[in-house]
Amino acid sequence: MAKLFKIFVELYELLLTARKDDRSGRAVSTGSMKVDDLIAIASTRRSDINPATMKASYEILHEVALEEVCRSKSVEFGLTHNKIGVEGVFIGDHPTWDSSKNHLFLLSTATAEVRKALKDISVEVLGMSSSGIFINSLTDVTSGEVNTRITPGGGVNLTGSKIRIAGDAPGVGIYLADLKTGSTTAIPATSILVNDPSKITFIVPPDLPSGDYRLSITTQFSSNVLLNEPRTGVLDYVLACG
Repeated sequence: MAKLFKIFVELYELLLTARKDDRSGRAVSTGSMKVDDLIAIASTRRSDINPATMKASYEILHEVALEEVCRSKSVEFGLTHNKIGVEGVFIGDHPTWDSSKNHLFLLSTATAEVRKALKDISVEVLGMSSSGIFINSLTDVTSGEVNTRITPGGGVNLTGSKIRIAGDAPGVGIYLADLKTGSTTAIPATSILVNDPSKITFIVPPDLPSGDYRLSITTQFSSNVLLNEPRTGVLDYVLACG
Protein backbone atom coordinates (compact mmCIF):
# COMPACT_ATOMS: atom_id res chain seq x y z
CA MET A 1 0.00 0.00 0.00
CA ALA A 2 1.38 3.40 -1.01
CA LYS A 3 2.40 5.78 1.75
CA LEU A 4 0.66 9.14 2.05
CA PHE A 5 3.80 11.12 2.90
CA LYS A 6 7.54 10.97 2.32
CA ILE A 7 10.48 12.38 4.23
CA PHE A 8 14.24 12.28 3.74
CA VAL A 9 16.79 11.43 6.43
CA GLU A 10 20.42 12.59 6.51
CA LEU A 11 23.13 10.92 8.57
CA TYR A 12 25.63 12.48 10.96
CA GLU A 13 28.63 11.21 12.89
CA LEU A 14 27.60 9.71 16.23
CA LEU A 15 30.33 10.54 18.73
CA LEU A 16 28.73 8.90 21.79
CA THR A 17 29.47 5.28 20.91
CA ALA A 18 32.64 3.24 20.50
CA ARG A 19 31.92 2.23 16.90
CA LYS A 20 33.43 4.62 14.36
CA ASP A 21 30.75 3.85 11.76
CA ASP A 22 27.72 4.54 13.98
CA ARG A 23 25.53 7.31 12.63
CA SER A 24 22.55 9.31 13.87
CA GLY A 25 19.70 10.20 11.55
CA ARG A 26 17.86 13.48 11.21
CA ALA A 27 14.78 14.27 9.15
CA VAL A 28 15.51 16.94 6.56
CA SER A 29 13.44 20.01 7.39
CA THR A 30 11.17 21.37 4.67
CA GLY A 31 10.36 24.56 6.58
CA SER A 32 8.46 25.77 9.62
CA MET A 33 4.86 26.86 10.01
CA LYS A 34 2.93 29.05 12.42
CA VAL A 35 -0.78 29.14 13.19
CA ASP A 36 -1.46 31.75 10.49
CA ASP A 37 0.22 29.49 7.92
CA LEU A 38 -1.95 26.55 8.93
CA ILE A 39 -5.08 28.70 8.78
CA ALA A 40 -4.17 29.86 5.28
CA ILE A 41 -4.05 26.23 4.13
CA ALA A 42 -7.16 25.22 6.06
CA SER A 43 -9.16 28.10 4.57
CA THR A 44 -8.58 26.70 1.08
CA ARG A 45 -10.22 23.47 2.20
CA ARG A 46 -13.09 25.06 4.08
CA SER A 47 -14.12 28.15 2.15
CA ASP A 48 -17.28 28.36 4.26
CA ILE A 49 -15.22 29.32 7.33
CA ASN A 50 -13.63 32.75 7.42
CA PRO A 51 -9.86 32.68 8.27
CA ALA A 52 -10.45 35.30 10.98
CA THR A 53 -13.10 33.04 12.52
CA MET A 54 -10.70 30.09 12.41
CA LYS A 55 -8.02 32.05 14.21
CA ALA A 56 -10.41 33.43 16.82
CA SER A 57 -11.69 29.90 17.50
CA TYR A 58 -8.15 28.57 17.80
CA GLU A 59 -7.13 31.32 20.20
CA ILE A 60 -10.13 30.64 22.44
CA LEU A 61 -9.46 26.89 22.47
CA HIS A 62 -5.76 27.54 23.11
CA GLU A 63 -6.57 29.72 26.11
CA VAL A 64 -9.04 27.19 27.54
CA ALA A 65 -6.63 24.27 27.02
CA LEU A 66 -3.84 26.15 28.80
CA GLU A 67 -6.08 27.00 31.74
CA GLU A 68 -7.26 23.41 32.14
CA VAL A 69 -3.71 22.02 31.94
CA CYS A 70 -2.77 24.46 34.71
CA ARG A 71 -5.62 22.98 36.76
CA SER A 72 -3.80 19.63 36.49
CA LYS A 73 -6.17 18.11 33.97
CA SER A 74 -5.02 15.90 31.11
CA VAL A 75 -5.90 17.79 27.94
CA GLU A 76 -5.93 16.59 24.36
CA PHE A 77 -5.12 19.57 22.18
CA GLY A 78 -3.68 19.52 18.69
CA LEU A 79 -1.38 16.56 18.13
CA THR A 80 -0.69 15.65 21.76
CA HIS A 81 -2.13 14.74 25.15
CA ASN A 82 -0.81 17.20 27.71
CA LYS A 83 -0.54 17.19 31.50
CA ILE A 84 1.61 18.65 34.27
CA GLY A 85 4.64 16.66 35.39
CA VAL A 86 6.79 17.10 38.51
CA GLU A 87 10.59 17.01 38.65
CA GLY A 88 12.96 16.92 41.61
CA VAL A 89 13.46 14.92 44.80
CA PHE A 90 11.41 15.39 47.99
CA ILE A 91 12.86 14.56 51.41
CA GLY A 92 10.57 12.88 53.93
CA ASP A 93 6.82 12.31 53.92
CA HIS A 94 5.70 15.89 54.56
CA PRO A 95 8.10 18.22 52.71
CA THR A 96 7.34 21.69 51.41
CA TRP A 97 7.75 22.69 47.78
CA ASP A 98 11.29 23.93 47.06
CA SER A 99 11.40 25.82 43.77
CA SER A 100 15.20 25.54 43.69
CA LYS A 101 14.90 21.74 43.55
CA ASN A 102 11.37 21.01 42.33
CA HIS A 103 9.93 22.05 39.01
CA LEU A 104 6.75 21.65 36.99
CA PHE A 105 6.94 20.78 33.31
CA LEU A 106 4.58 19.93 30.48
CA LEU A 107 4.42 16.23 29.67
CA SER A 108 3.20 15.75 26.10
CA THR A 109 2.39 12.44 24.43
CA ALA A 110 1.44 11.92 20.80
CA THR A 111 -2.21 11.07 20.17
CA ALA A 112 -3.23 7.76 18.59
CA GLU A 113 -4.00 9.72 15.42
CA VAL A 114 -0.40 10.96 15.22
CA ARG A 115 1.03 7.51 15.90
CA LYS A 116 -1.10 6.13 13.07
CA ALA A 117 -0.04 8.93 10.72
CA LEU A 118 3.64 8.17 11.35
CA LYS A 119 3.06 4.74 9.82
CA ASP A 120 1.93 6.45 6.60
CA ILE A 121 5.33 8.08 6.05
CA SER A 122 7.88 6.53 3.73
CA VAL A 123 11.52 7.30 4.51
CA GLU A 124 14.47 7.62 2.15
CA VAL A 125 17.94 7.72 3.71
CA LEU A 126 20.13 10.11 1.73
CA GLY A 127 23.44 9.17 3.37
CA MET A 128 25.87 11.46 5.15
CA SER A 129 24.87 15.11 5.37
CA SER A 130 26.84 17.39 3.08
CA SER A 131 27.10 20.03 5.81
CA GLY A 132 28.25 17.67 8.56
CA ILE A 133 27.14 20.16 11.23
CA PHE A 134 24.77 18.71 13.78
CA ILE A 135 23.68 19.99 17.21
CA ASN A 136 22.98 16.93 19.34
CA SER A 137 21.99 18.33 22.73
CA LEU A 138 21.77 21.46 24.89
CA THR A 139 22.14 21.34 28.67
CA ASP A 140 21.03 24.30 30.77
CA VAL A 141 23.65 24.39 33.54
CA THR A 142 21.41 26.27 36.00
CA SER A 143 18.54 23.76 35.96
CA GLY A 144 20.32 20.70 34.61
CA GLU A 145 17.55 20.24 32.04
CA VAL A 146 18.41 18.91 28.60
CA ASN A 147 16.88 20.25 25.37
CA THR A 148 14.09 22.09 27.18
CA ARG A 149 15.15 25.47 28.57
CA ILE A 150 17.74 28.22 28.88
CA THR A 151 18.31 30.54 31.85
CA PRO A 152 19.16 34.24 31.36
CA GLY A 153 22.68 34.83 32.64
CA GLY A 154 23.25 31.09 33.04
CA GLY A 155 25.59 28.70 31.28
CA VAL A 156 24.76 26.39 28.39
CA ASN A 157 26.63 23.29 27.19
CA LEU A 158 26.14 22.26 23.57
CA THR A 159 27.30 18.96 22.08
CA GLY A 160 27.37 18.03 18.43
CA SER A 161 29.51 17.52 15.37
CA LYS A 162 31.55 20.24 13.60
CA ILE A 163 29.87 22.98 15.64
CA ARG A 164 32.96 25.05 16.39
CA ILE A 165 32.38 28.74 15.61
CA ALA A 166 34.98 29.74 13.01
CA GLY A 167 35.29 32.17 10.12
CA ASP A 168 34.45 35.81 9.56
CA ALA A 169 31.69 35.53 6.95
CA PRO A 170 28.50 37.48 7.69
CA GLY A 171 26.19 35.53 9.99
CA VAL A 172 28.79 33.32 11.64
CA GLY A 173 27.88 32.80 15.31
CA ILE A 174 25.30 31.41 17.73
CA TYR A 175 21.74 32.70 17.57
CA LEU A 176 18.52 32.46 19.58
CA ALA A 177 15.38 33.19 17.55
CA ASP A 178 12.19 34.19 19.42
CA LEU A 179 9.44 32.07 17.85
CA LYS A 180 6.71 34.59 18.69
CA THR A 181 8.30 37.90 17.72
CA GLY A 182 10.73 36.65 15.09
CA SER A 183 13.56 38.69 16.63
CA THR A 184 17.01 37.11 16.81
CA THR A 185 19.60 37.47 19.58
CA ALA A 186 23.25 36.82 18.77
CA ILE A 187 25.49 35.37 21.48
CA PRO A 188 28.51 37.71 21.89
CA ALA A 189 31.88 36.12 21.13
CA THR A 190 33.01 37.13 24.63
CA SER A 191 30.24 34.94 26.10
CA ILE A 192 31.56 31.79 24.39
CA LEU A 193 33.74 30.02 26.96
CA VAL A 194 34.46 26.73 25.15
CA ASN A 195 34.57 26.52 21.36
CA ASP A 196 35.46 23.00 20.23
CA PRO A 197 34.31 20.92 17.23
CA SER A 198 32.08 18.73 19.43
CA LYS A 199 31.34 21.02 22.39
CA ILE A 200 30.47 24.67 22.94
CA THR A 201 29.86 26.39 26.27
CA PHE A 202 28.36 29.88 26.38
CA ILE A 203 26.54 32.29 28.69
CA VAL A 204 22.95 33.23 27.87
CA PRO A 205 22.44 37.03 27.72
CA PRO A 206 21.15 38.11 31.16
CA ASP A 207 18.53 40.38 29.57
CA LEU A 208 17.09 37.76 27.20
CA PRO A 209 13.27 38.22 27.26
CA SER A 210 11.00 35.38 28.31
CA GLY A 211 9.68 33.29 25.43
CA ASP A 212 10.23 30.23 23.29
CA TYR A 213 13.45 30.12 21.28
CA ARG A 214 15.10 28.16 18.49
CA LEU A 215 18.90 27.87 18.68
CA SER A 216 21.09 27.81 15.57
CA ILE A 217 24.81 27.82 14.82
CA THR A 218 26.37 29.21 11.65
CA THR A 219 30.03 28.46 11.01
CA GLN A 220 32.69 28.03 8.35
CA PHE A 221 34.43 25.34 10.37
CA SER A 222 35.64 22.21 8.60
CA SER A 223 38.05 19.46 9.59
CA ASN A 224 40.89 20.93 7.54
CA VAL A 225 40.32 24.41 6.10
CA LEU A 226 37.62 27.05 6.51
CA LEU A 227 34.66 26.62 4.19
CA ASN A 228 34.05 29.29 1.56
CA GLU A 229 30.38 29.43 2.51
CA PRO A 230 29.09 29.17 6.10
CA ARG A 231 26.79 26.32 7.06
CA THR A 232 24.01 26.36 9.64
CA GLY A 233 22.85 23.76 12.13
CA VAL A 234 19.60 24.06 14.09
CA LEU A 235 18.72 22.40 17.40
CA ASP A 236 15.57 20.32 16.90
CA TYR A 237 14.07 21.35 20.25
CA VAL A 238 12.26 24.54 21.24
CA LEU A 239 13.83 26.15 24.31
CA ALA A 240 11.81 27.91 27.00
CA CYS A 241 13.27 31.03 28.64
CA GLY A 242 11.82 32.56 31.77
